[in-house]
Amino acid sequence: MSTTTEAVKYKANDFKSSAEPRWCPGCEDYAILKAVQTAMAQIGRPKNEHAVVSGIGCSSRFPYYMGTYGFHTIHGRPLPIATGLKVSNPELAVWVVTGDGDGISIGGNHLMHALRRNTDMNILLFDNRIYGLTKGQYSPTSEKGKINKTAPYGTIEEPADPASLAVECGASFVAQISATYVKELVAVLVEAYNHKGTSFVHIYQNCYIYNNGAFDGFTERSIRDDNNIKVEHGKPLIFGEKSNKGLVMGYGKFDIVEFEPENVPDNVVIYDETDLTLVRMIVDMKFPEFPVPMGVIKRVKQPTFDDRVHEQIESAKTKFKPDLSKLISSGDTWEVK
Repeated sequence: MSTTTEAVKYKANDFKSSAEPRWCPGCEDYAILKAVQTAMAQIGRPKNEHAVVSGIGCSSRFPYYMGTYGFHTIHGRPLPIATGLKVSNPELAVWVVTGDGDGISIGGNHLMHALRRNTDMNILLFDNRIYGLTKGQYSPTSEKGKINKTAPYGTIEEPADPASLAVECGASFVAQISATYVKELVAVLVEAYNHKGTSFVHIYQNCYIYNNGAFDGFTERSIRDDNNIKVEHGKPLIFGEKSNKGLVMGYGKFDIVEFEPENVPDNVVIYDETDLTLVRMIVDMKFPEFPVPMGVIKRVKQPTFDDRVHEQIESAKTKFKPDLSKLISSGDTWEVK
């Protein structure tokens, strides 16, 4: 008699909660929510084997709308809590939902250490380049010169680049995608889940109220093919509406070449997600001089923090045999009268 059982088929709705999502009309958080639920259905694990941990911000309402376990934590602190959750219950699939303010500003220190530790969890950073929940202050990723409530004459800072930051902090998996690419976002989320270690997914997400159109230059449907480049391991770095442009090695950076679509030059770079030189060159590309990379940018195998913690615990168990009676009777004792 076979002991195998047929895999359970899930639908996105199986991962919804009874709470009605409440974001501004048209907010792309709705699209990301649907993508996460769809990805979980494709992953094929029941909802009680997933946990969603969030900080503070519009994105951080996420746990309320998921039928999974959820924990709405405090500002900038979802990552240490998620790390503790994964270490204490390694069988859980842990998802961290954060934003450009929550994750890079007040939570920047935690982000850096979470990436270098490589705990087996998935970090989804929603980036709308503004503080939406607190009504329009600039964030670490706000574009330079952005006029807003806390910079009435325009921001004077260079914006942080989440993907580049993740690479330099030693993340073992880095991906970047727009919330407008729902199908591709679902695929990236499944890839992130399948990666053993910390997966960092940077998601461009428009805020229609306080920073509308921040990404139109490379997400608007009519022009995005010329301003995005799909990054895939083992495939040439080509882009354009007619797939007639490509990246070749220049002097310390890529150069863009144009060609007939049916005649891709031999010197167009074949992407390798494990090659740190190529990875850094990709995340260093600045729009509009270069297209914006979309897809899995980096994926390497590294030991995970949670595995090493448990290995250390098991090692300690073999070296030290506990003797409760000896422990109680050893050393000084006090009698309370």
